[in-house]
Amino acid sequence: MIWRGLFAPLVLIGLLTACTKSNNGEQALQNQIDSLKTKLENAYKPGFGDFMGKVQTRHSKLWFAGVNENWELAEFEMHELEEVIEDIRTVYPNREETQSLPIIEPSLETVNNAIKQRDAEVFKKGYLTLTNACNSCHQATKVEFIKIKTPTIPPYSNQDFMKLVNNDRIE
Repeated sequence: MIWRGLFAPLVLIGLLTACTKSNNGEQALQNQIDSLKTKLENAYKPGFGDFMGKVQTRHSKLWFAGVNENWELAEFEMHELEEVIEDIRTVYPNREETQSLPIIEPSLETVNNAIKQRDAEVFKKGYLTLTNACNSCHQATKVEFIKIKTPTIPPYSNQDFMKLVNNDRIE
């Protein structure tokens, strides 16, 4: 009989203890989430100019791959260029410059098609259109003092842009 009288209070104490432990566990998890959010907010992220520097490098390498009809390299550089643009959209979705990126999309598609056709003349025309689109974007975002042009020398002296066939250079 005594046990019966103690059973209800013991069950109540057990439930309260379990709820308190659960709340403490939830609070610990929330603290961990808050800490991770703070770390993420303070983590390094490339500046917009860093991304644009990558775009400029890929733009240049794309030219040398295309005019040398190294279509595999041109396709690779095109993919890398598109990847950097996607990174910009991810990291800086609300910037005015990001909102203007659709200006270059039609010319990216033109260059992609030229690469798929493996047509050097179509590539050159498409590349010029892409370069002009970059400059139009710069004008739209009030950085018209950044003027892009077709490169005259490769950005890296340690990369060969010539097409290789059976490990032989085609010139």
